[in-house]
Amino acid sequence: MKPDHVYIFDTTLRDGEQAPGASMNESEKLEIAYCLERLGVDIIEAGFPVSSTGDFNSVLQVAKKIKRSIVCGLARSKKEDIDAAYNAVKVAEQGRIHVFLATSKIHLEHKLKKSKDEILEMAVEAVKYAKKKIADVEFSPEDASRSEKDFLYRIIENVIKAGAKTVNIPDTVGYSTPQEYGQLIADIKNNVPNINKAVISVHCHDDLGLAVGNSLSAVKNGARQVECTVNGIGERAGNASMEEIVMALKTRQDFYGVSTNIKTKEIHKISRLVSRLTGFVVPPNKAIVGANAFRHESGIHQDGVLKERSTYEIMRPEDVGFMETGLVLGKHSGRHAFKVRLKALGIDVSEEQLAQAFGRFKNLADQKKHVYDEDLFAIVEDEIKVDKQIWTLVDLVTTSGAKILPQVEVTLRSKGKVHKMSSSGDGPVDACYKAIDGLTKVKGELLDYSIQSVSRGKDALGEVTIKVKINGKNVIAHGTSTDIIVASANAYINAINKVIAQEG
Repeated sequence: MKPDHVYIFDTTLRDGEQAPGASMNESEKLEIAYCLERLGVDIIEAGFPVSSTGDFNSVLQVAKKIKRSIVCGLARSKKEDIDAAYNAVKVAEQGRIHVFLATSKIHLEHKLKKSKDEILEMAVEAVKYAKKKIADVEFSPEDASRSEKDFLYRIIENVIKAGAKTVNIPDTVGYSTPQEYGQLIADIKNNVPNINKAVISVHCHDDLGLAVGNSLSAVKNGARQVECTVNGIGERAGNASMEEIVMALKTRQDFYGVSTNIKTKEIHKISRLVSRLTGFVVPPNKAIVGANAFRHESGIHQDGVLKERSTYEIMRPEDVGFMETGLVLGKHSGRHAFKVRLKALGIDVSEEQLAQAFGRFKNLADQKKHVYDEDLFAIVEDEIKVDKQIWTLVDLVTTSGAKILPQVEVTLRSKGKVHKMSSSGDGPVDACYKAIDGLTKVKGELLDYSIQSVSRGKDALGEVTIKVKINGKNVIAHGTSTDIIVASANAYINAINKVIAQEG
């Protein structure tokens, strides 16, 4: 390992998925894993294999497909957990088992009800057991930031002797502060005799909004692996944000003196992907990937940027994958020009998918005066990412007003047949969904609904994101259109199609 290299350990598929409502299916996890690999992530923590059959299969599929990144499975300090993790990652080109066990006094007394000696023995035995199965073993003393330091040093020294190549120091509940956490890493380096035989990793939660600050302080004090997630998603307030960690290290290389393998121009793309698949909209003011991250409203700022960008921009938008929003294509543009533009945007599609997307583009170009790059992303994401189009929207007619009961007539196609139904409701979306329920014979419970503009202008595409419970399953789906009722209908139909395809 180079002393100036920081490994990026991405746990979006494991800790990130634990965020309430962020559940992803196997194909969605694999899609994110491919994107993480292109991004240059060193380690992908793909899941917690023992937790469920679905999680085991997801980790297994990621381990089979990913070639350049290390694929990691999480395990408690139990043989059955370690066995499950090994069986899931053993097919990987590079596999890792990540074993954890709580070490703080509060966890020992109230959760584990074990003595320090018992915990030490359990940790060592777990690492030894994992080491017999796989060469790359990581150990985490859970709640390390609240553990007694002398006991923490003992645990770390002994798990390294047992074979751990990486020791992770979690701030599990986001309790620590940057100065305190950085000092903890420095103290570990100074008080664990064999620490030079392992990589020090850090895993910080954002309960006090300090996850990124704590992680960077740890790097400054010698940590060389950072565990983080795309968009900072995760349990409770989330994890350290991968894109913020990476860009801080890159932008302030003069201060931190380290580098990563991350291809930063891929950041915006994976941020969009994770947001779309989890249904967690990225706030406009989110650092690095928010829509406003590189926008300037103040006249003074605008004047400065126009004269010299570095006056108010410490990073270039293109460095993280943002592109200038420009007019790219029009209603007279041909299929070849459309294909070339998609390729320039890094969007890879098959010929069949291209035909679908091009048809949608032509329809959109008839409705909109200007078609932007963001519109093209939305077209591809909306049109070709649904597994199976069992039901498709043919037409939708609405009648609504301030003083009348909204009425909607919906026409759907399925298996070559056209079906039509009218319904009323509290609003046009409610009426629309009732009609779709009646036609498909699938009743969904709407848990969450949001809409945002994809691009600029009064004729901008509206992107609707919904979370629906159907047959006991929570599904996230999207729909786009210049008409928000049509976008809402498409999102709901996509959710129904997802469930039908999964049940299949």
